[in-house]
Amino acid sequence: MNETTKYMLALSLTPYLGPITARRLIDYYGKVEDIFQKKKSEFIRIPGFGSETIQKIDLKKGLEFADDELRFCTRNSIEIIAYNDPRYPKRLTQCPDAPLVIFVKGNVEILKSKKSLAIVGTRHATHYGKAVVEKIVDEIHDRGHQLVVVSGLAYGIDSIAHRSALKHKLPTIAVLGHGLDKIYPAQHKSLADEILRDGGVILTEFGHKTSFEKANFIRRNRIIAGLSDAVLIAESGITGGALITAEYANNYNRDVFAIPGKVDDEYSAGCNALIKKNKAALCETFQDIEYLMQWNVVSSGKIHQPTLFPVLTDEEETVLELFDDDKPVSVDYLSAKLAIPVQKISSILLEMEFKGLLIAMPGNQYRKL
Repeated sequence: MNETTKYMLALSLTPYLGPITARRLIDYYGKVEDIFQKKKSEFIRIPGFGSETIQKIDLKKGLEFADDELRFCTRNSIEIIAYNDPRYPKRLTQCPDAPLVIFVKGNVEILKSKKSLAIVGTRHATHYGKAVVEKIVDEIHDRGHQLVVVSGLAYGIDSIAHRSALKHKLPTIAVLGHGLDKIYPAQHKSLADEILRDGGVILTEFGHKTSFEKANFIRRNRIIAGLSDAVLIAESGITGGALITAEYANNYNRDVFAIPGKVDDEYSAGCNALIKKNKAALCETFQDIEYLMQWNVVSSGKIHQPTLFPVLTDEEETVLELFDDDKPVSVDYLSAKLAIPVQKISSILLEMEFKGLLIAMPGNQYRKL
């Protein structure tokens, strides 16, 4: 590691010094090394620096943290990439609040990918959200796109996005809200290991002794948006981290897409609101993203084409027989009538909805088309 990167690391770990303020220092002095040779009292000349901020800045502590972090990264084969490094993701350089330094474990080359899609959403993913994410990633693969899937390794939609990418050998990037000395949630340690084994990346801006704080996960969301060409919100309540990611994406001039849901579904309320406020484009299939992003199909892989007369499984034929032409039928009724668990019948109904046979109605009911 060169001296410039070491000082970049020290600056990024200096208490009370965020990335925007740190860049002001670099822009003013020209060389990051020179900052550590100056008296703090000189910083008052720099626009945006107040006396209270200057008093809190502790560059000596930043150097101590940097030495400790260097030892940890060397022991654990972690790359330290400063924003002036050619390997630093170009998409992130477009973001005014991008981190000075990122810590990367895994295949650094995928940070240069030509196409990148973030898929995020609620930690309380429903069966509908899971099925839609899996279907969209299936379409990415079937339509031959060499695309990197970015998400946050959280419960729910994030982990479904990572696992769907791994299923199709698509590279995936997991962005953490803490250091690389741990994985949160701990239950996703095996998922993180699989991402690394399959040529993916685990990435963070936080040092290895960073404590768990809600604010850090919000900061993590800006990196997810910054690393991506487009962001897909698969499911979200009316508040939540996914909506924060969408806001960052809009501020970064990234395209935002959202999966619509029923008007009375708690975990579709956020997506519906984004679409209603024109903060996200409605997305039903990956082709909606493909069209607006002008991502051409790059291979003649196996593509699922809609058919005039869809092929039904035996289970789907049995379910369809219980529908009249105009009357909605509840999921609970079908489950009881066919002695099939609700989760299983919901899966069958969703697949039939994708085939254009049924339409979802309020109150967990379906009607024949």
